[in-house]
Amino acid sequence: MKIVVLSDTHIPKKAKALPDAIIPDLESADLILHAGDWQVPEVYSMLSAFSKVDGVHGNVDGQDVISLFPDKKIIQAGKFTIGLVHGHGTGKTTEKRAIEAFIGEKVDCIIFGHSHIPVHKVTEGILLFNPGSATDKRRQKQFSYGILEVGEKLSAKHVYFGG
Repeated sequence: MKIVVLSDTHIPKKAKALPDAIIPDLESADLILHAGDWQVPEVYSMLSAFSKVDGVHGNVDGQDVISLFPDKKIIQAGKFTIGLVHGHGTGKTTEKRAIEAFIGEKVDCIIFGHSHIPVHKVTEGILLFNPGSATDKRRQKQFSYGILEVGEKLSAKHVYFGG
């Protein structure tokens, strides 16, 4: 199973449409996960043209997006459990807030966004993954998104493009 992971698309504020560079992976995705800051619900419609879409809302999403997506979600992908959260809040780092969102819950992976900084590491046996942003790289060298491959193992990678 191929899962394309996005966050912080901020459409139409930072881009008018999905970047061309991500389209081939969207076309071959079995599932698309979005970790919040969609900006507008039309992003859901854009992504739904390619595959099944699921996600959470972020701190800049309005009531129209909040009505579609919760602030936190657990998804089953094959034999793996994935926690999905935006990661915004006060105090601590985005990564620590994302981890704390799932304390007491058994997850194999936590996907989060908010910082626009790509993260890919394992902490206490949990894969932590932030795809970065495909439309708003901020202080990063390149735009990015992620791909999770779900099979006997769960693996993640970033895809970087532009500059």
